[in-house]
Amino acid sequence: MTRLGKYHVALIGVAALILLMSLVRVVSGQNDITSSGTFAAALMLAVPIGLAGLGGLWAERAGVVNIGLEGMMVLGTWFAGWAGYQWGAVAALLAGLLGGALGGLIHAVATVTFGVDHIISGVAINLLGPGITRFLSEVFYKEGTPAAEAGAGITSSPAIISPAPEPSLPLLSDGPDLLGKLEGTHWFLLSDLAGILRGLTHEVNVLVILAVLLLPVTYFVLWHTAFGLRLRSAGENPWAAESLGVNVYRIKYIAVVISGAFAGLGGVFLVFVSTKYVEGQTQGRGFIGLAAMIFGNWRPGGLAIGASLFGYADGLQLRSTGAITSFLLFGAVLLLIYLIMRVRRMLSPDRPAELAAGSAREYTLMAAAAAGMVVLFWLWLTVDQLPNEFVYITPHVLTLLVLLVASQRLRMPKADGVRYRRGEQH
Repeated sequence: MTRLGKYHVALIGVAALILLMSLVRVVSGQNDITSSGTFAAALMLAVPIGLAGLGGLWAERAGVVNIGLEGMMVLGTWFAGWAGYQWGAVAALLAGLLGGALGGLIHAVATVTFGVDHIISGVAINLLGPGITRFLSEVFYKEGTPAAEAGAGITSSPAIISPAPEPSLPLLSDGPDLLGKLEGTHWFLLSDLAGILRGLTHEVNVLVILAVLLLPVTYFVLWHTAFGLRLRSAGENPWAAESLGVNVYRIKYIAVVISGAFAGLGGVFLVFVSTKYVEGQTQGRGFIGLAAMIFGNWRPGGLAIGASLFGYADGLQLRSTGAITSFLLFGAVLLLIYLIMRVRRMLSPDRPAELAAGSAREYTLMAAAAAGMVVLFWLWLTVDQLPNEFVYITPHVLTLLVLLVASQRLRMPKADGVRYRRGEQH
């Protein structure tokens, strides 16, 4: 399949997904499924996850496993809050980037220079991040300090001054709110498209635009420049890259520091949303970002899809607990589509040989999918509202399920997590 063909398939998939969501909305009566409020919330929640995942992608493409993204995000939030209340949004942005980059530098020194196990170093940074920020808060925000007089506490900074602007994109959500009026009609498909477009374009934070632009920039740099080729070669076979004159140590350092800066940028976004630093505001988004990167198969496009999926699930449960029950119907329809595709594949005259040889396994999978479809549809018919505990953990359950499905097709960089020493042969 050509590259153009892949784009066509992706567009068809997006169109089919929107059509399915519109159908589920009409049948279930839950308008929040495609409302502009839900998609605006989903975009805001997906951005920090996507930025953390983008940081993980840079590090792991260079061969360094980075599970310390959460700790780097925490450092980004504290430094953004500290600088933002004194000098404004631009200072908060720069300070958050430097705070996250500092965490990345520590990880690079431990893993690249001293050869510490990447997982151990990442766990250490996840512990150091909250510890360092709490210590700094007790020093700079304690009672009697200028920050405390400005409204700081041990667990929060004063509000940042001159927060980032939130413009509406021209031609879509700037001027008369035509999309909002069309969304209010609740017409099949048309109002859904209007709600989605309005949610993604109306009063968008500048940092959201920056985060979205970083995805194609990352793709271009890593896959279409000489520097990107060297970086990816360090993650696939650093010894071969070394034999061609690549300074693998330097490449890994640059990649991991950039990784930390992107995670810190995710922390800056959280500070912009809440207008101040609050202890614990990352809430595990660094780990979910890592999961989104793995779901995306270590590529920016797949990462964007994964972050959007997690952001949408989180946004929907914040907007409407009742709308979460529509996930049951949505899941039943997806399983039905899966069953139809499997049956068509098995009945095809040119079906793969492994399907014929492993028919028992195929029948087992199809039976399990059919049973799951029936159970989900029955639950949707009989359950009016899911328990709050289940609604709250929906995004995390979705993370686990997505990783379980995605693990069947993953291909990580070959030297990801491998200890590298110049001159040694693996």
